[in-house]
Amino acid sequence: MSRLPVRVRLTAAFAVAMVLVLAGAGLFVYLRLKADLDESVTAGLHSRAGAVLAASSASAGAAGDAEEGFAQLLRPDGTVRDTSGGIRGAALGGSEARRAAAGEELLVERKVPGIEGTARVLAQGSGGSVVAVGQSLQDRDDTLGNVVASFAIGGPIAVILASLLGYALASAGLRPVEAMRRRAQEVSLAGGDERLPLPAAHDEVRRLGETLNEMLERLGRSFERERRFVADASHELRTPVAVIKAELEAALRAGGHDPQVHEALVASVEECDHLAQLAEDLLVIARATEAGVPVRPESLDLGELLDRVRGRFADRASERGRTIRVEAGDGGLVYADELRLRQALGNLVDNALRYGQGEIVLRSRGAASGLELEVSDEGPGFTPDFAERAFERFARGDLARTRDGTGLGLSIARAIAEGHGGRAEIVPGGGATVRIWLPAGPRDASGSSHMAGVASRSQGIDPIPGDGTR
Repeated sequence: MSRLPVRVRLTAAFAVAMVLVLAGAGLFVYLRLKADLDESVTAGLHSRAGAVLAASSASAGAAGDAEEGFAQLLRPDGTVRDTSGGIRGAALGGSEARRAAAGEELLVERKVPGIEGTARVLAQGSGGSVVAVGQSLQDRDDTLGNVVASFAIGGPIAVILASLLGYALASAGLRPVEAMRRRAQEVSLAGGDERLPLPAAHDEVRRLGETLNEMLERLGRSFERERRFVADASHELRTPVAVIKAELEAALRAGGHDPQVHEALVASVEECDHLAQLAEDLLVIARATEAGVPVRPESLDLGELLDRVRGRFADRASERGRTIRVEAGDGGLVYADELRLRQALGNLVDNALRYGQGEIVLRSRGAASGLELEVSDEGPGFTPDFAERAFERFARGDLARTRDGTGLGLSIARAIAEGHGGRAEIVPGGGATVRIWLPAGPRDASGSSHMAGVASRSQGIDPIPGDGTR
């Protein structure tokens, strides 16, 4: 029962209540009518018995018709002196006649020969004689049967109609809740000041809606504070990390270091890259909306873009004995935000360097109504269980759990692709291949999205090699 919808449960409870009410009302009407009819029959028998006694003759007109009523004058031993009506034989036995002759009034119901159905018999004694008058109860039983039949037929119809009415009333009562549920499906913390609709009546449903709206307001304020904190913290981290990296690179260019010192400086520069990319990714997450990352698209040369990404990671790849190859074909153009697209591809190349093997290939080619950009390596690829959640934030595979990384690389790449109206996906097969599909021309974006991209560009957001998260 608890698994049924609320309106069905309310309707069922209403139907059960109606059944109980109708059953109680039917029983009351039945018993009340039976008592009234019995009282009427008994009063008629007393009147008839008085008339017979007054006339001292059983043939008086008080006997009634032959099928329904009768009157008898009996001796104290039970033998019949006179009779009228359709009765055959004595109405009373010998012991009953003696009791009536002794002054006791008898009122019994029994089957009487010649009388249809059960008869009610009244016996009174007077002057050494006994007067017995009776009346068939067939009419009373027929009347009570009609009442029972009426309730048996009309009761279920009344329950059905009442259930339909109860369902309609329950639906009307829950309509404000349904309206709040539909609005709740559309509410998001990043969607602005969205609130649940409130019914006009000041009832429990309205108080529930007001409580939920207050909760949404608290969550919205908390979400906004956290987003501002992440954005401010990541923005503030970029400058000191960039300064540290510049100093380390200057120390490397100065030369004259022991091998161990040189190796430590190289590792420190790489970790600075990771910290800078982490700060950049957190900034992207803080500014992302449900529509994706705000972008400022422009026409870009794909070949030149891929060459820049390769150049950024060429030194790291060489230190690890690996190569990065670009397959841009005839180049081509793409309408995208250069900074964001370089950031997405940088994350994918960094993942390939950290977790893949062999040569890394940056590939671009035309596709249906758009362009495809792929980053692939010759490593073991993605395990089936991880591939299903690879683009979720902070998702990391078994290999990534044993190394540095936050699990933001692929989620950032997908957010950037969706911000351009495209998508990101993992290509099944050997090695690890991640594909980004972008529309070929400008997408129909709102002016606010472009302005958001302008704001991000004006703050000097610049992609830095990946955070090492697959």
